[in-house]
Amino acid sequence: MKLRSQLGKIRSHLLSTMYRRPAAIGNFGPVVTFTFDDFPQSALTVGAAIIESFKARATYYVSMGLMNAKNDLGPQFCSNDLHALVERGHEVALHGFGHLSARKTPVKQFIADIDRGEATLHQFLNAGVSRNFAYPYGHATLSAKRRLGPRMSSSRGTIAGLNGPEVDLNLLRANHLYGDINELDQARDLISENARRSSWLIFYSHDVAQQPSRFGCTPSLLQKTVQFAAEQGATILTVADVVRTICPAV
Repeated sequence: MKLRSQLGKIRSHLLSTMYRRPAAIGNFGPVVTFTFDDFPQSALTVGAAIIESFKARATYYVSMGLMNAKNDLGPQFCSNDLHALVERGHEVALHGFGHLSARKTPVKQFIADIDRGEATLHQFLNAGVSRNFAYPYGHATLSAKRRLGPRMSSSRGTIAGLNGPEVDLNLLRANHLYGDINELDQARDLISENARRSSWLIFYSHDVAQQPSRFGCTPSLLQKTVQFAAEQGATILTVADVVRTICPAV
């Protein structure tokens, strides 16, 4: 095993075992949540329509510094898109302002950026902003987890796996949904295992396009994945819906 992979496993283990905030799934599962990070406009114009066709909603982790920008994920959201998410019943969640890496940013500056992102979101939305957070790039650190965890309803990373029977609200596990239909078997395996364990499975992606970026997925992959989750009897909910259910005091 390469040294980088070994170090990555050690980091993931430490992040998963320290500064935890446990909550029990109980008999609530199986649950599947679809999340979109940043967010590219196609995650709304294409992705939301797919999710909604199954009478479900998704969580959008919004990085306000990307508003009106264009990058390798395609055009990013505009202010009207934020209002559309709320009006259509999706969750608007936190992803900081400048899309900073916690590994490369002093923790005080990192948390200040999250506060700025939240405050800027509230300038555009009077209501509908949750206090669920996702680490940009999935770059959680122990210092950020310790300082940030108690302030958020939940924090999500990119460490793969299922959440349950005990959930760490300070670092939710999540699995990428990238590529085209050839990646469907991997998604189906996760959904089937989630059903067997009656746990909580979170997917994350970015753009949704016929020719997606390497961090996005095609409409076909998203549609088939949501369909399979529904067929397997999973309840499809936003992060906020799940957190409110398993931890009503949050």
